[in-house]
This record gives sequence, C-alpha cells and structure tokens, in this order.
Amino acid sequence: MKGSRIRMVVATGMSALVLSACGASTGASPVSHQTANVAYAGSLQLLNEGTIGPAFAKTSGYGYLGRGAGSFGLAKEIVAGEISPNVFESIGAAPIAELEPSKTSWYVSFAASPIVVAYNPHTSYAPTLKKISQGKLPISRLFGLLDAKGFLLGRTNPNTDPQGQAFYEMVELAVRRMHLPSSLVTGILGALDNPAEVFSETSLEARLEAGQLDAASAFQSQAIQLHLPYIALPAAINFGNPRLAKDYASARLTLTDGAVVHGVPLLVDATVLGHYDARAADAFVRYQLESLGRRAFIHAGYTVFKPIFVGADVPRSVRNAD
Repeated sequence: MKGSRIRMVVATGMSALVLSACGASTGASPVSHQTANVAYAGSLQLLNEGTIGPAFAKTSGYGYLGRGAGSFGLAKEIVAGEISPNVFESIGAAPIAELEPSKTSWYVSFAASPIVVAYNPHTSYAPTLKKISQGKLPISRLFGLLDAKGFLLGRTNPNTDPQGQAFYEMVELAVRRMHLPSSLVTGILGALDNPAEVFSETSLEARLEAGQLDAASAFQSQAIQLHLPYIALPAAINFGNPRLAKDYASARLTLTDGAVVHGVPLLVDATVLGHYDARAADAFVRYQLESLGRRAFIHAGYTVFKPIFVGADVPRSVRNAD
C-alpha cells in the first residue's frame, strides 16, 4: 500500500451534521460488525469522506472504511493483493475490467462529471482565465495560455489515473477540433509522466489551492465542491456526455507500458469484490443508487442518471435499488 498517496477514514454511526445536510433520516439500523471497505477514485474523496461514508454508516448501521487514489493504481494494488477492499469505485470501467473475472463479474454506472480546467484565482494569469471562463475570450486562448513559458499546470498520471488519461486526450481533441498547432500537445503536456506537472489525484487540487499551480485538471464536481473557479470545456472534448462516446473514442494515448487506450466517458462505476462483509458492501453500492446517495452526488456537482448494470451476477439487493 502506498501510504503517502492514500487516505483512509473510518466512520461508524457518526456526523449528525453531515446527515442533516444530506436530508437523511436519523433512524439508524441496528449496529452491525460488517464494514464497507471502499477503495475509490481519488476524485470521490471529498464526497465519500465528507458526506456519503458518514451518512451511510449512520443510516445503515454498517461500518465504513475508505481510501482514495488513482483508479488504475488501486486496481493494480488489488490484483497484487496489497489491499483487499470489498467495494471498488472507479472513473470509467477500464480499471474494473482489470479485476475481472477473478474479483468481480459486474459493475454499475450511475453518475458522470466532465473534466474542466480549474485555476487559482490569485495567479497572475487569473484575469485572462476568468475571461475565458465567462466566454469573453475564445476557448482556444486557453491552450495557448497553458503552453506559455512559466505557466504552472498540474495533472494526474495517465498510467494510473483515468482523469490523467482524459486530460491528455482532451488536449489532443481540442488541438484537432480547434485546428490549433499540433505542437501544442507536447508543448502543454510534455512526457506522459512529466514530473513537473504530474501529481497524485488526492493532492492535485490542494496544490492548486496553495498557489503552487496556476491551473490544474479537475472533474467539474471537484471544482464545485472546493469552490474553485474553473473553465468549462465544450462537450465534444470534456468526456462528460455518454452519448458522445464514439467521438471521445477517436482520441488515443500510448501508455508507458505500450498499451494503447482510447477516450471514454468519465462515468462513476462501482462494483463489489470478494465475499467478506458482503451485506455491508452490497448496502454501500445500493445506498448510492437510492435517493439519499443520488441527492448527495447531485449536490456535489455530478450528473446522475438511471443505473446501468453491466455484466453477470449483480446482487439482487443492488439491482433492485429504488
């Protein structure tokens, strides 16, 4: 387990304040010794640790244990036996596919969040970035600014994180669709794991808030939850619309290990792993599909849609969620 980039939080029947904010009932079920041990994409950290985890523990009576990091990195740790969660939440289904068939045979998609460019309101570039966000300057100006000498951009590693892949592919699509110089792709991003701009998903926005970066990749939901100003990108390049999946797939990226990946919509996918504490694990996934969980996702800036089940052997209690 890479402790430096993983945050673990335990919640059991706590935080009446959070429950109140979510509109949850205070009538908890009898306390169970079972625990939902959730490994989740780092972009879900604020939502899981601040709202859903505590509220789930309070209302269900089950324990909650969470850890966040890049989805692909978590999948590799699960395969290697370094961690043993019983719930896995990823951005996009590809990390879950790495666990099939030995760990799971299904997943459910239920929310989406487009990628945006968040920025520090105190950077010297902020006035120009604000004008772009307000539509007073064309979105194409953004990419010239990202390539400016001295501009400090942050993103995550495409080798371990779907957001990192999407950001890389977003720049590629933007350059192509806006007929910008192709040199901007390497000018803005550099090497795939460029140490000057690659950070862990759970630390990226903190660095932006601290003024160590001028701008950073982010999910729109993260920017909303952190009250960061951001530039919304056109749907054609933001990977937030499932109906544009074919268009997104035209973007391609070769990872360090030689694998080629294509752009996919940035959906929140969840599955249950293994068989220990299965009731708690099933209940956690079900909680997110029902009214309290859905409201929490919407409040956090996600677009929520009717659950889409993929694969076999979906637990009945999960499939029958309201």
